[in-house]
Amino acid sequence: MATATSENNAANEQKDAQDAKQQDGKPGQPQKNPRKRKLLLIGLAIVVILAGLGVWAWYEIWGQWSESTDDAYVNGNVVEITPQVTGTVVSIGADDGDLVREGQVLVQFDPNDAEVAQQSAEANLGKVVRQVRGLYSNVDGLKAQLAAQRAEVQRAQDNYNRRRNLAAGGAISQEELSHAKDDLTSAQSALANVQQQLVTSTALVDDTQVSSHPDVKAAAAQLRQAYLSSARSTLIAPVTGYVAKRTVQLGQRVQPGTALMAVIPLNQLWIDANFKETQLGKMRIGQPVDIEADLYGGDVKYSGTVDSVGAGTGSAFALLPAQNATGNWIKIVQRVPVRIHINADELTKNPLRIGLSTVVDVNLHDQSGPVLAQQPPKQASYTTDVYSTQLAEADALITRVIHENSASGPSKAAQR
Repeated sequence: MATATSENNAANEQKDAQDAKQQDGKPGQPQKNPRKRKLLLIGLAIVVILAGLGVWAWYEIWGQWSESTDDAYVNGNVVEITPQVTGTVVSIGADDGDLVREGQVLVQFDPNDAEVAQQSAEANLGKVVRQVRGLYSNVDGLKAQLAAQRAEVQRAQDNYNRRRNLAAGGAISQEELSHAKDDLTSAQSALANVQQQLVTSTALVDDTQVSSHPDVKAAAAQLRQAYLSSARSTLIAPVTGYVAKRTVQLGQRVQPGTALMAVIPLNQLWIDANFKETQLGKMRIGQPVDIEADLYGGDVKYSGTVDSVGAGTGSAFALLPAQNATGNWIKIVQRVPVRIHINADELTKNPLRIGLSTVVDVNLHDQSGPVLAQQPPKQASYTTDVYSTQLAEADALITRVIHENSASGPSKAAQR
């Protein structure tokens, strides 16, 4: 039995030797080569070194001069349409998504109450103008009365002098002379009274015309306010843009300051990019920016410039600012909003909407600009003149009412 086991082992060893020989003879079997392995390691080291040099060159030439973020969103002016007077809505001129032009009617209130108040103010102004004209007439009348009273005093003075001479010669009695003196004193008192009345009446109209008299100006101000209240019962668009957030309904009774809708001028958009505080070291106003909007993807590229850097972090201006004076404080990298101006021509060609996501890349090579604005604005950033016409129309109405209630313009007393 032992002999059989030995024979089996010998047979197995012989078979293994034959298999090993066959394996060594197979084509394509890798052979151990120390020289080749060394060359491969050297090549790998060269590749790693070149890659490191490439990364270093990229950082020196471009990487350290570029900052990007995808925490950037389109923002713009949202012009709220709010009434200045109380009214009941009878007409709505535009709905969400509609394009409206500057000066276009958006909402109208019931005009009846405002028109009644305006008519009352017109009547009051006309009445005041006529009363002021009466003051000028009183001055003219008192001047004529003063001239007549002076003549009366002169007559009484002459009569007294003549009777005094006659009394000295005994031609008349002392009683008659006393009566003449009393007449002179009475005439002089009446003259003084007329003079005082003239001074008082002149003080009411001195150095004024009918249109510039304080009473007329006060009544004109009341009419101007009534006209503006009537005009403001029609709400107009202060800018050209698209309507959004309409909440007003027909028949609704609204109070001043109630938000009825908004007009968004899509040609006045910018991007608020929230950069990490560690990205702001080399950022300057005026640096060029490449912009890509998620709306169009990589097919559309925008160019822009850094317009301003925020005066504080977003968390500092939050409704509930963070309180870090706690035992469980964890440092979090803060973000600062950076406003980016978008090229107007590119924005016109490919419109954006408020709230869209974007990716911005700031080129930091130009370090000539300031970190923060150094000069205040020299003119208003946004203006509208749609409301100035209302005041001009009110002034034209006041001029017409004054003219209609003036006979032939100011009296001579007002023109002196």
